Amino acid sequence: MRVLMVSKACLVGAYQRKLEEIARFPDVELMVVVPPSWRDGSQWIQLERAHTVGYQLVVEPILFNGNFHLHVYPHLGRRLRAFGPDVVHIDEEPYNLATGHALWLARRVGARSLWFTWQNLNRRYPFPFRWIEQYTMRHADCGVAGSTGAAAVWREKGFTGPLAIIPQFGVDPKVFTPRPGGRDTGRGFVVGYVGRLVPEKGVDVLIRAVAGLGGTWRLVIVGAGPERERLEAQVRRLGLEDRVVFEGAIASVRMPALYRELDVLVLPSRSRPNWVEQFGRVLIEAMACGVPVVGSDCGEIPTVIGDAGLVFAEGDAAALQQCLARLVRDLDLWADLSRRGRERVQTSFTQAQVAVQTVAVYRELMGQ
Repeated sequence: MRVLMVSKACLVGAYQRKLEEIARFPDVELMVVVPPSWRDGSQWIQLERAHTVGYQLVVEPILFNGNFHLHVYPHLGRRLRAFGPDVVHIDEEPYNLATGHALWLARRVGARSLWFTWQNLNRRYPFPFRWIEQYTMRHADCGVAGSTGAAAVWREKGFTGPLAIIPQFGVDPKVFTPRPGGRDTGRGFVVGYVGRLVPEKGVDVLIRAVAGLGGTWRLVIVGAGPERERLEAQVRRLGLEDRVVFEGAIASVRMPALYRELDVLVLPSRSRPNWVEQFGRVLIEAMACGVPVVGSDCGEIPTVIGDAGLVFAEGDAAALQQCLARLVRDLDLWADLSRRGRERVQTSFTQAQVAVQTVAVYRELMGQ
């Protein structure tokens, strides 16, 4: 069974472990198409070749780089005709031009097709995206939703085909491992945030929360985005320059070591009219490293955390501060959440488990 996947997300080296796990199945010959880079706002994500065993990782030029809805691979048809796939896995939202184009090409070469979605708000799109969405819902052989919330949205929209619920990526628990010896109480309490610096991520709420936290603590903020200057100004106003560090964006292969330096990972997302948190991958990465997590009740965060972390009402800095204070003073709670988090990842969120479920979808499409 020949599978061709189109995925700009697989520029990220850590995500490529899923591809290796898929390629381990003897009945799967896998080719993955990625662009040479992707512009995410002001940040350029370059291709990392970190896990490339057992499959072909090929680079195709991309038009309208950085445009989430309109980017497209102009020479993808040539690649499909040369490879002759049985299944085309389009790792993009159903309303994107790249999805409509790839699905149309898949039909021309007689391949089965599926798309992936995180969209967990039922939104009505303007032309031409509404037309693309209708086309892909009508002609895709299958859909894959990253969460139950996303699956419900596409049923509401009228998609009647098979619809699997599988996270886009899992975590490799052999790479994301806990720090030997557990928590180091002699160095102070290290709070971490990893993600985009944009208003909906609520980093300003986290800064307000730690400002009133007692004891010796430090906040490490990892990521880039348009909010950085405003957040740095907030830190200066609160007199926290000596306690808050902005690391900027770092390579995915460095993330396990970074998580192991944290005592807690916070995801303080807050809802917007056009966005709620779709998953929160940093949560499962931190949990795999034995780092307790604290998240807001925005979108899918409580579902991802389950009983393996603490949840507070989005936007409530005082409630977040209380969660952090509990972890600072209660070593037994910290150790319990550290253990539960890693167990939850090993049970539900590994790259191997995601690969098994994904290959099962491929086989179902082929009637196996």
